[in-house]
Amino acid sequence: MQMPKLNFPAYQFRFKSSENKISIFDRIRKKFIFLTPEEWVRQHTVSYLIEEKKYAESLINVEKLVKVNDLSKRYDIIVFKPNGEIFLIVECKSHSVKITQEVFDQIARYNLALNAEYLMITNGIDHYYCQMNYIDKQYTFLNDIPSIPR
Repeated sequence: MQMPKLNFPAYQFRFKSSENKISIFDRIRKKFIFLTPEEWVRQHTVSYLIEEKKYAESLINVEKLVKVNDLSKRYDIIVFKPNGEIFLIVECKSHSVKITQEVFDQIARYNLALNAEYLMITNGIDHYYCQMNYIDKQYTFLNDIPSIPR
């Protein structure tokens, strides 16, 4: 499977092939994950958060369940503050998926349960960053997300 070049710096990944399927090593989950277009974006995003934004690996969670209106959903990436509060939620889509209002609605629903300070949406090509304002019930688009204390 040929994966496209994404709008991230170049990162080194570990791959494994078995039964004609390629897997990529997830440094957060500490295991190989079947390589899909969305996983390709997710792994680049994790590397970006660690290598460029300097977020501690220990503060990052990948693909965990969250309850939203009694439904079990799975978020892509969460970054915690050292005090345990949620700093950032990231929604990753395949490079072929357009970022639409529907995608923003999806991460907004997740955030009803999680109350993150920042949101990031990416398809590996286009990246969107928002800061939440819970008092005014709105979000502000940003050019980037800030670094956090380690």
